[in-house]
Amino acid sequence: MLRQVLKSKLYRAVTTDSIVEYEGSIEIPRDLMEAADLWEGEKVLVASIDTTARLETYVLAGEPGTGRILINGGAANRIKKGERLTIMAFALSEVPVKAVKLVLDGDNRIVRTGN
Repeated sequence: MLRQVLKSKLYRAVTTDSIVEYEGSIEIPRDLMEAADLWEGEKVLVASIDTTARLETYVLAGEPGTGRILINGGAANRIKKGERLTIMAFALSEVPVKAVKLVLDGDNRIVRTGN
């Protein structure tokens, strides 16, 4: 039986901008995407730590090293600039998966990995 399990998590990411007038998605710097094992176009669940808003969208690759995490399109009506987020991706597996878990600081730099 396939089970849906957490495979990637970015915890305490901070939204650096929120742009309604865009087609939609979340932009994450490519270096963070690689560290979290995320692909461009991959579906993610985005949860606001501050407001409890939750939404699903897809990942766009941003400029590496910038720390910019942008919420675009209709999602920008629910999640605003400066909100703290948990960004999660899931996989289907028949066996347990060791998730990549990254804790970020206020500038979206990795400060800790693991649980």
